[in-house]
Amino acid sequence: WSDGFSFAPLDFVMLSSAKITNRLCELASNLSKRSQGYKRRMEAFSRKPDAVVALLERALRAGFSADYVLMDSWFTQAPLLRELTIKGLPVIGMVKEMKQRYLVQGKRLTLREVFQSLPVSKAKDIKGSVIVQTACGLPVKLVFVRNRNKKREWLAILSTDVTLDATEVVRIYGMRWSIETFFKVTKSYLKLGTEFQGRSFDGLISHTTIVFSRYIAMEYERRQSSDNRTLGGLFFLFADEVRDLDYQSALQQLMNFFLEMSQAKTKKNKTAVFCQLQEWISGLPSYIKGLF
Repeated sequence: WSDGFSFAPLDFVMLSSAKITNRLCELASNLSKRSQGYKRRMEAFSRKPDAVVALLERALRAGFSADYVLMDSWFTQAPLLRELTIKGLPVIGMVKEMKQRYLVQGKRLTLREVFQSLPVSKAKDIKGSVIVQTACGLPVKLVFVRNRNKKREWLAILSTDVTLDATEVVRIYGMRWSIETFFKVTKSYLKLGTEFQGRSFDGLISHTTIVFSRYIAMEYERRQSSDNRTLGGLFFLFADEVRDLDYQSALQQLMNFFLEMSQAKTKKNKTAVFCQLQEWISGLPSYIKGLF
């Protein structure tokens, strides 16, 4: 799997994970510590929660900003939630029913017990919500929703932003589904993992980068051609300015009509100006007609 590390399949099975890690560390030690290859190898040895924090810190330093961090049930654990909250990043994630306990009115309850303590809801999708505390004292909001695959069961979504409404928590978490479609496209259509085979760590990284770059190019083209979200705030700002200009020009024309009417001496001239005014009004945009 790594550069210069050659072994037969049976040897790989016989090796323990500790020996593999030690061998990879030896290979990494031969690289310059300033190289990206060395940094990638060191990052591969870190725990997943630690890697999440490091990646988020790197994104923030690069100038990215985020309203919420969305994650699945594997990452939604109290230590990671506490660390991200300290960094000022609210988290919304799915929660599994495991051994963790939540403090509700001084009682330590499991996730199922928290759900059972809620009043019966007649809502079709959202079964209820409650603000609780984790074992480390972090206040979180639990939202229970109906499982569409198994209607008699429920799912729990956790939010560290307790001010959010339950429907808003569900709506924001639904955005996370886009990453599942991303994995589907890269694996099924862009040949991630099947187009290239090798035991070079840098080769695997390069292959993944190429596949992801293909997806970015295709997604950019789709956004430009068929997605209304491409029309950003600057577009709507200019659109509002155009509406203001239309309104100003309409008022100017209206003032001109009144000046012509005031200068008309005969009834015939006044009638002609009034007919022009009626034609002018009929040709105005509907939103200006509403203002008049």
